[in-house]
Amino acid sequence: MPAQKPIRLIVGLCNPGPEYVDTRHNAGAWYTEALAQDLGAQFKHESRFFGDLARVKVQGEDLWILMPTTYMNRSGQAVLAVASFFKILPDEILVAHDELDVLPGQLKIKKGGGNAGHNGLKDISVKLGTPDFWRARIGIGHPRSLGLNQGVADFVLHRPSADHQNQIADCIEILLKNTPLMLQGNIAMATTRVHTEVDKVWKARQTPAKGEAGNAA
Repeated sequence: MPAQKPIRLIVGLCNPGPEYVDTRHNAGAWYTEALAQDLGAQFKHESRFFGDLARVKVQGEDLWILMPTTYMNRSGQAVLAVASFFKILPDEILVAHDELDVLPGQLKIKKGGGNAGHNGLKDISVKLGTPDFWRARIGIGHPRSLGLNQGVADFVLHRPSADHQNQIADCIEILLKNTPLMLQGNIAMATTRVHTEVDKVWKARQTPAKGEAGNAA
């Protein structure tokens, strides 16, 4: 396996404006906001980069954390601007985003692949000229898989339930814990640990504690 490069740019996909802050489509930004807070990084709006950008030194190297302030379907404008200016390659980029095809409480890391209808990923792939960047797919579920009579556009632009919010927060916490490995270039190890820890929490949630079984009498 070829050596993996350290992640130098982390992007949290989102829609701008206070009305979207708590909506499912902004799940990627929930991670980048928490990461910046953990690292003591401050976001500053950079109009030339079409987003809010933070820079922090991690083990002597610059890490850039970006939240585009364009709408979701123009996310690539910000990613390309930052990547071009700071000479960051696609395989040094991690994009955190909401994922309809993954249930709340699940998180998948992968490199490249399709966009599954996600307009933010689609625009980034077009602007970079390749889909071969890393993705942190934060599960929000699909209205159909969750048994909801709701259109997808309406679903992603609303808040998750309290239970789903807690499950998403658990996943983000696990991703935060393993982000340092990705910044060192140990992405395979980080991926394994994230998937293992997420599955462990998932299984624990699915298994009732002793004494919680129903009584049919």
